Amino acid sequence: MLLVRHGQSEWNALGRWQGTADPALTELGRLQALHAAGRVGAVDVIVASPLQRALDTARIISSQIGVGPVVVEADLAERDAGEWEGLTRSEIEEGWPGYLAADRRPPGYEGHETLIVRARAALDRVHAEYDGAEVLVVTHGGLIGAVERDGGLPWERMPNLGGRRATHTGDRLVLGDRLVLVDDDELTIPSQI
Repeated sequence: MLLVRHGQSEWNALGRWQGTADPALTELGRLQALHAAGRVGAVDVIVASPLQRALDTARIISSQIGVGPVVVEADLAERDAGEWEGLTRSEIEEGWPGYLAADRRPPGYEGHETLIVRARAALDRVHAEYDGAEVLVVTHGGLIGAVERDGGLPWERMPNLGGRRATHTGDRLVLGDRLVLVDDDELTIPSQI
């Protein structure tokens, strides 16, 4: 499996926490997906979160590489950010002083244990359905981060169109290399999407 974070969304561009909110891709996000399609490699199946920033990224890649239709897996959605959805870091700090520095979260925020159970269930279903296939999973930074943390890796921000290779062995995920499918300074493709 290749777990990939979606392209830039309207709220990414504004520095707003998204969670389960559903902002669209920006033009840059669409270009990122178009450019990344050439670097995905050979895949047999594309599975995506139902949130439009991930689903649209997956559909752009699908149309470029000729693999589809995109399969939607609801449990690949981003974690619920509770009362922080739609807020910037400075707005969060103003409303919840010290929470970010202390790694505290507000009511309604989907905790790590809940998220990893959901993420693992989704990836287990993908493995069961497409065992032996090369699968591109287009999802969210929070979900990939939870998978990495569950694998004993430290948290590191996942850029848009960044990803992590993973192998599902049937009873666990073995994490491979992290990669970035596109750097923003490489985006020279004219917009035709």
